[in-house]
Amino acid sequence: MEFDFLPKLPSSNLDDRSFDDLVEECIMRIPRYCPEWTDHNLSDPGITLIELFAWLTDQMLLRFNQVPRKNYIAFLELLGIHLQPAAPARTELTFYLSAVLSKAFTIPAGLEASTIQTETTESITFSTDSPLVIGKPRIQHFLTAQTAEDIPQSLRERVTTTWTRQTNGFWTGDEQPIFEEEPQPGNCFYLAIASDDPLDGNVLDITFQGAAATPAGINPNQPPRKWEAWDGEHWQPVLLQESDDKTRGFSFYELAEQGGSPSQGADVRLHLPQNWPVTNFTSYRGRWLRCSFTLTETNQSGYNRPPRIIGLAVQSIGGTVRASHSTLIQDERLGISDGKPGQTFELQNAPILKRKENEYILVTPSGGLPQKWTEVRDFADSGPEDFHYTIDSITGIIQFGPLILEPSQLKQQTRVRGRIQQPSLNDTSVQVLENNQSEHQYGAIPPRGSEIKMVAYRRGGGRKGNVQTGTIQFLKSAYPYITSVVNRVPAINGADAESLEQAVMKAPRILRTRDRAVTAEDFEVLTQQAGAGAIARVRCLPANSQRQAGIVSLLVVPYANTDAIAQGDGIAPAEFALSNALQDQILTYLDERRLLGVQIELQEPNYVGVSVQTEVALEPAYNNPFASEEIRQNLRRSLYKYLNPLTGGMDGKGWPFGRPVYTSDIVALLQQTPGVRHLGPVLLFPIRKQGENWRRQPSPEQLIDPGSEGLICSWADTNLRSNHDIQIIRNS
Repeated sequence: MEFDFLPKLPSSNLDDRSFDDLVEECIMRIPRYCPEWTDHNLSDPGITLIELFAWLTDQMLLRFNQVPRKNYIAFLELLGIHLQPAAPARTELTFYLSAVLSKAFTIPAGLEASTIQTETTESITFSTDSPLVIGKPRIQHFLTAQTAEDIPQSLRERVTTTWTRQTNGFWTGDEQPIFEEEPQPGNCFYLAIASDDPLDGNVLDITFQGAAATPAGINPNQPPRKWEAWDGEHWQPVLLQESDDKTRGFSFYELAEQGGSPSQGADVRLHLPQNWPVTNFTSYRGRWLRCSFTLTETNQSGYNRPPRIIGLAVQSIGGTVRASHSTLIQDERLGISDGKPGQTFELQNAPILKRKENEYILVTPSGGLPQKWTEVRDFADSGPEDFHYTIDSITGIIQFGPLILEPSQLKQQTRVRGRIQQPSLNDTSVQVLENNQSEHQYGAIPPRGSEIKMVAYRRGGGRKGNVQTGTIQFLKSAYPYITSVVNRVPAINGADAESLEQAVMKAPRILRTRDRAVTAEDFEVLTQQAGAGAIARVRCLPANSQRQAGIVSLLVVPYANTDAIAQGDGIAPAEFALSNALQDQILTYLDERRLLGVQIELQEPNYVGVSVQTEVALEPAYNNPFASEEIRQNLRRSLYKYLNPLTGGMDGKGWPFGRPVYTSDIVALLQQTPGVRHLGPVLLFPIRKQGENWRRQPSPEQLIDPGSEGLICSWADTNLRSNHDIQIIRNS
C-alpha cells in the first residue's frame, strides 16, 4: 500500500544500477574470472543465466530502495503510536421507582439498560457510570422574594415557622400567597431542601395543596413561571416539560376539570441537576429550588392575583445518572502463568474500551495473596519489580514484561558461539563468558502457577451508540423497585475505533507537538488526542482584546452519528454537545501538557441552523411521481450533508469555522443533482438559539453569517419548521 497523502520528499537511491548495467558489469568480469569463455552472444546459455540473475538482482534493488508498509507500521510502533479504541457515547438515564421508599435507595454502577431489539437491528446497551442515591428529602424553608437574583440577598420566611409538619411529611397551615399580593414579573419563592443523603440527580415530586379555587388570570396551558435549581454556580432549569406540572401553574385547572378540589393537592415533577450541593444564602442553608413569575411570550397573560397554598410536601420518586455505551464484564479468568517473560493472554470480548481506575488485573500466586497490577502504555520505564502489563484495546491482548538482551550482550554471545567451535577453548572459559552476560527484565513476571484474572473491563463504543432521545427504555435485567428507565437527552460523543490510515496521518503531528501544548496548533492536536477518538474538529481561537491574557479558548466539535443524514433528517446541534465526562477528560489531559500559568477554556461553536426553501424543475424524463419524490429526497440529503459541521463544505470535511452560507452555494449544490433542469428562487431562513429555545427567523436572508466562532448546520424539526422545503414544479 502506498500512502499517497504523505509529503513526497526526495528519497536517496541506495543502488542506482539498472538491469542493463548489471548485465554489462557481469559480461565485463568474464575475461577476468573465466578467460576460456569467449562466446558472449545473446544465444549463449551462459548469457541467459547472467540475464536471469541480473533480473533477480534488479527486483531486489527495487525492493531495497522502497520502505514497505510493514516497515512504516514498525516505525509508528517505535514512536509509541497506538490505534485509539472506539469512544463510547454518553447520555443520562433516568430511573423511576415503583413507589416512594421509607429510606434512601442506591442504584449501583454498571446497571444496564438498552434500546429495543428488532429483526434488523440489535439492541444497544448502556450502563451507569456511577452509583445513584435516591434520598429522602424534606422541606426546611419556604421563602419569598420580590426579585429573582443570582445570589438571593433579601428573603422572607413564609410558612415553615407558622405551619405544622405532619407525620406524613406535609407542612400544613393557613393559606399563604406564593408571590406578592400584587404579583409582578420577577416575584419568586424558594424551597430550601434538607436531607441526610445526597440528592444529586434526584427526581422530586413537590406536592402543593391549594386554597379554594380562585382565578389567577393566567393561561393554564402556558403558565408564566419558571422552575430552577442552584447547582453551585448557576440556576439550572429543572422542569423538563409542561405536563410534569400537574398544578398548571398553581391554577389547579386540571384537578378542577376532573371534579376535584385544590386542597387534594397536585404534583410538580422536577429533574434535578447532577450536582445539587448544600449552599448558604443569607442565614438559610439547604439545597435550593426557585420558582419565578416570568413572562416568556410577548402576549402571555400574567398573574392578576397570587396563587395561595395550604399544604406542601416533597418526595423523591427516581433519579438521573450518567451512563455510557458499554457492557461491563467482571471477573474474567485469563489463565495460569507459566513463569516465562513476555507471556500474553487474550480477553474474550475484544475490542474493549479505555480502562477506568477499578478495571485492572489481579494476580494470585499459588498459596499467596492477590496482587493488584497496573496497566502501562509501554515497558520503557518499568523495572523488574514493577507489577506492570500492557493491553491492546483493539485485539484485547494482554502482555507482561519481556526479557531483553542488550546489543552489547548479543555481540558477546556471538563471540561465545565462535569460541565454542574452537577446540582450543576449554569449557571453563566459556562458562565464565556466559555468566558475564546480563539480561534486562522490563516489568515483573507473574510467578509460575499464579492465577491471572481481569477484575473488570467494558466493551462497546462506536458511532452507533449516538441514539436519539427516549430510545433507551428497557432494563437488561429486573432490579428491585425500578419500574421504568428512559434517556431524556440524546446519547452523544460516540466514535468508531481509529483506522491505520488515521494513525499514519497523526504521526507527523505527534512529532511536531512533542506532546506539549505551546502553539495554537499544539492545542488543537492534543485536544483531539485527549478525546480518544470522540473529537472530530478543534479550533484554537486567536488572541484578541476581548479575551483575557493567559486563557486559551478551544472550539470543540465531537463526533455524532451521521446516519441521520442518509435518512433525510440531518443532525441537530444537541448531538454536538460536549458531555461533562468528555470535558473533564480533555481538561485533565491538557492540564498535564500546558505551560504553567495557562488556563484552558472549552467552548461549543455558535451553531446557526439553515432552512432552505426553493422550487426545482426537472428534466422531462423525470416528470413522474416516483422519480420526482426520489430526486426531492436526494436534494434534501445533499443539503443536510452540505450544511453540516462534520460532512459539510466543498471538501466534505465539515463546514469551515466562521464561513457564511450564500444563496449561490445552494444553487451550485442543487444543480449537481442528476435530473435537475433549473431552479426557482432560493430562500435561506436562519435558525438561531435564543435562551434555551431555537427560533426560525420569519424572513429570509441573502447570506447567513454564523460569526467568527460559529458553524452552519441543518436538521429536520417539524415544530421548528427547520426542514428544507423543496417543491417540484412541472414544465409546461
